[in-house]
Amino acid sequence: MADPTPVFADLCAESAELDRMVGELGPERWALPTPAPRWTVAHQIAHLAWTDRSALLAVTDQDGFAALVEKAMASPETFVDEGAQEGAALPPAEVLARWREGRAALDAALRAAPSGARYPWYGPPMSAGAVATGRLMETWAHGQDIADALGVVREPTDRLRHVARIGVRTRDFAFGTRGLTAPEDEFRVELTAPSGELWAYGPEDAGQRVTGPALDFCLLVTQRAHRADLGLRAEGPDADRWLDIAQAFAGPPGAGRAPKADGA
Repeated sequence: MADPTPVFADLCAESAELDRMVGELGPERWALPTPAPRWTVAHQIAHLAWTDRSALLAVTDQDGFAALVEKAMASPETFVDEGAQEGAALPPAEVLARWREGRAALDAALRAAPSGARYPWYGPPMSAGAVATGRLMETWAHGQDIADALGVVREPTDRLRHVARIGVRTRDFAFGTRGLTAPEDEFRVELTAPSGELWAYGPEDAGQRVTGPALDFCLLVTQRAHRADLGLRAEGPDADRWLDIAQAFAGPPGAGRAPKADGA
C-alpha cells in the first residue's frame, strides 16, 4: 500500500499557499465576486471549511457524518450553497479561523488513521490518502476561483499531480453522470508537469490519447477554464468527447466556465 504521507504534506502546502492569499485581505475584498455564480471570496473559504469539517466527521464520527448525508439527501441541489452561505455570513476573521482550525484537525486525524482504513463519503468509501487527495483538489480549484477574483496569477506546482490523477480516474464518472456510456478502452494521457516532468497514464499503445500541459488538464477537469482556452489535444473521437465533459468532482455535471472573449 502506498504511503499517503506525501499527499498529507502537499495538502498542507496547498492550503498554506491559499491562506497566504486571503489571510491579510480586508473585508471589502472578502466580498469580491468569484467566477462561481453568487459566490464571493468568503463563500469559497467558507465552503472549504465546511467540506473539511465534513471530511473530519467522516474520519472521526461516522454517525455524525451519516446525519450530514441525510441532510444533504433532503436538499441535494442546495445543500452545498447553503453551507457556503451560512459560513460566508460570518465575519471574515471567523471564517478564516474556522478554516484554519478545521484543516488542522483534519490533518491530524488523517495522519492518525490506521493503515487500510476506509471512510464513508458522498460517493464510494475512501482511504485517508484518498480523502486528502480530494481535499487538495478542492482546495486548489476553489483557490483558483479566489485567485481569479483577486487578479492573482498563481505559480503552478507539481502538487497538481494529485489533481491530474483524480481527473484521469474519473473519466468514466464524467460520462456516466451525463447518461453516456463510457468507452471500453483506456486512453493514454500524457501531461507535462510544471517541473517539466512527463506524467503518463494508461497504455502506451492506446488508440486514443490526450496530451498537453498538466495545469491545463487540471483546470479542465475541475471546470475552472473552458477547453477552448487550454492547450490540450485529443486524438480519437471518444477522447475528444471526454475533453468536453471532463469532471473530477462529485455531484451533477457542472456548468463549467464560458470561453474567454477574444483578447481577454
